[in-house]
Amino acid sequence: MKTKNRWIGIMLAAMALAALGGCHKPKCEPTVPDKEPAKAAANLVGEDQGPNPWVTDIEELTLGNPHFRAAQWTGTYLQMTVMTIKPGGQIGLEQHNTTDQFIRVESGKARVLMGKSKDNLDYVKELGDDFVVFIPAGWWHNLLNIGDTDLKVYSIYGPPNHPKGTLHKTYEEAEAAHEHHHEDGDH
Repeated sequence: MKTKNRWIGIMLAAMALAALGGCHKPKCEPTVPDKEPAKAAANLVGEDQGPNPWVTDIEELTLGNPHFRAAQWTGTYLQMTVMTIKPGGQIGLEQHNTTDQFIRVESGKARVLMGKSKDNLDYVKELGDDFVVFIPAGWWHNLLNIGDTDLKVYSIYGPPNHPKGTLHKTYEEAEAAHEHHHEDGDH
């Protein structure tokens, strides 16, 4: 139980840092003086870097992603994916029974719906740039793009939710894979 609590604490700290956008100390300097490595990071979309140590410009990576979903880092206890949801599109109604999820909106306008049953999504909020969503394990949820531009988000799962290296170019491709990989009842 102590190990599980330790990992939960580490995951929450990582999520909090991501939500805050990283370091906010007065003398916090980037380790790389120019944006060239960030542009290189965007070119890595679709290449799962886990479980190796990895540093990236999450904003550049997320905004540069052309795919519906790309697993970018899959470790033992966490996974990070980037997503692009077209105007009028959605993630799709789902439930992760054993996985907590964190979603950050980098760009766009969204509506999140959550509930303890799929027939009663009574928690509804609208989100914009820099908003985050925490989705507890066992809750049904969906994220809808309610804007007129692509919705760009990244998601952190603890533990991982998708197979390492997952790349879904479209929503339809993701739905087909979802049915194949989640026949165990974890939607």
